[in-house]
Amino acid sequence: DGHLLNMSKEKKALKNIYGEFIGITKISYKAYKKMCSLAKSVIPIKPKLDYEEALVGISSKVKFDVEMLQDIVWGEVDDNTQWNRAVDVIYPLIKARESVPLPVKRNILLNPGPATTTDTVKYAQIIPDICPREKEFGEVMEFISTELTKFVANSEDFTTILFGGSGTSSVEAILSSVVDQHAVIIINNGVYGKRMCQIADANQLNYLEYKSPTDNALDLKNLENLLRTSHKKISHLAIVHNETTTGLLNPLDAIGTLCKKYEIKLIVDAMSSFAAIPINMKEMNISFLAASSNKNLQGMAGVSFVIANKEHLEGTKEINPRNLYLHLYSQYKHFEMTKQMRFTPPVQTLYALKQAILEAKWEGIKNRKLRYDKMWEILIEGINRLGLEHLVNKESHSKIITAIMEPPNPNYDFKQMHDFLYEKGFTIYPGKLENLNTFRIANIGDLNDQDIEKFIELLEQYINGISECYHLTKGGEEVVDSKT
Repeated sequence: DGHLLNMSKEKKALKNIYGEFIGITKISYKAYKKMCSLAKSVIPIKPKLDYEEALVGISSKVKFDVEMLQDIVWGEVDDNTQWNRAVDVIYPLIKARESVPLPVKRNILLNPGPATTTDTVKYAQIIPDICPREKEFGEVMEFISTELTKFVANSEDFTTILFGGSGTSSVEAILSSVVDQHAVIIINNGVYGKRMCQIADANQLNYLEYKSPTDNALDLKNLENLLRTSHKKISHLAIVHNETTTGLLNPLDAIGTLCKKYEIKLIVDAMSSFAAIPINMKEMNISFLAASSNKNLQGMAGVSFVIANKEHLEGTKEINPRNLYLHLYSQYKHFEMTKQMRFTPPVQTLYALKQAILEAKWEGIKNRKLRYDKMWEILIEGINRLGLEHLVNKESHSKIITAIMEPPNPNYDFKQMHDFLYEKGFTIYPGKLENLNTFRIANIGDLNDQDIEKFIELLEQYINGISECYHLTKGGEEVVDSKT
């Protein structure tokens, strides 16, 4: 119930670990006297008594309130590894928080990116003007490239290529740059799989479209049958990891295994899964992965990137470029030699991305996923209670973006609901499915449980409002409800 029971310097001594003790805010004089009394009683047996032991020793007589601080930046330094972490992550985060002069108005973005950001990410953009060709800025981009790689792969075998642009630019950079005369299979089970087909058409690629339901798991046996029997030589397979249309999560492990079996290179659009769902490119047999700065990384929009297997990337250098700006190998080689992008980068956005990366490293991808998962559970419990349904079942869901069926009430209007919530500081997103009426909620970004609970409360107000309006108009009367 929030009181100290036990603590130890040895993990083995504790059955359940609640948190890590980093210091005392205050103890009462009464508690202090009891600690002194305890110390006197044990001195004949144990000449030295740590104050932590004394706190535990009297915890059955004095209730010590323990507060869990989720967002404090701290770290101890006992060895070189901890020292390097303090220099590279902790101290920069502390300095960033000290540099926030005033809080920025907080909007709760429940759209699937750009996401709600911290004030430290916003203020990271306010920097002295710098020419992006300076060595100092090259070091910023090199840090970003290296750290993005480390989230999903090792830096020896993989590398990150940065582009100025939306996430679609990095997907197009891959497809237009790595697919040669052989065919690429594109999995289409949502709008963003379809978009890859549009990119393939625009670049006149040899491709096969594999259509799959937007709300059900892939039929892996059927997919393997296509790989085994296709009359075309298949060199690549492209898939969206978390289909942003619905929240359907495609199984990268299983697909990577299939690609390895048939010697096919795997291309992954990880736009709405990167930095939220753990990915290991080597273990999952992923050759090329696309993502952007403004979703789970919780940075600003304007930077996209490709993380590539270096050996597979080097193998593309003989392919004739289909475009200039998005040519992957040229961008990679130029950065490798100069630590610069070939064309002008979005300078301020990259500084914000550096800060967002530090914050992602601090929280940890596994912890970020746990935070997102918990918010999703609150969201699903809330919409179920309100009589709404979500499209994708729990077993196939990413727990990041959720397509929700629109209320069957004839007075429902998405724009009206959007505007009602927007006035309260909450932004929601329309659905993108042609044959189903849905709206989408994303529980990503710098959000917490209370944000989702407040959203459910407001959603309930809106639904109750249109239901009340429906009952009033049922008898044929024209009624305008100003609350609705």
